[in-house]
Amino acid sequence: MMLRAAGKRLIAGGQASPAVAAPAAAAAMRRGYHERVVDHYNNPRNVGTMDKDDPDVGTGLVGAPACGDVMKLQIRVDEASGKIVDARFKTFGCGSAIASSSVASEWVKGKQMEEVVAIKNSEIAKHLSLPPVKLHCSMLAEDAIKAAVKDYEAKKKAKLAMADE
Repeated sequence: MMLRAAGKRLIAGGQASPAVAAPAAAAAMRRGYHERVVDHYNNPRNVGTMDKDDPDVGTGLVGAPACGDVMKLQIRVDEASGKIVDARFKTFGCGSAIASSSVASEWVKGKQMEEVVAIKNSEIAKHLSLPPVKLHCSMLAEDAIKAAVKDYEAKKKAKLAMADE
């Protein structure tokens, strides 16, 4: 699969073959994408889904109407420690959106909830060297993290309320 400046790609598993990835990476670099964007696009980390009905899973689904990017980030939280033990994502969007999702899924693992809600889009954008026109991709990643945490906390609150009844 090749990185296209304005193209969309659904990440649902699988990877580009090395024969395709190398020319795609070279072409992307010529178009100004940072090597980290190319790496996370060609080799996305943590692609997949979790059971959204699992009480230990929080799901954040966000989108950007202006460009059509849609990002779903799921986190699995260890209830005893409060740490995020796993993360998965699926994104329909440009290379920068996919790379932002991939980075976000890596950054949340092993962290406490308070730590992940402090992750800012500017940190993701800086890490990936996103140009101003692609900053909305890192904003989606930040929003997806916050939405996943909010969903998990709502499930936890509902679970506690049911236990009190």
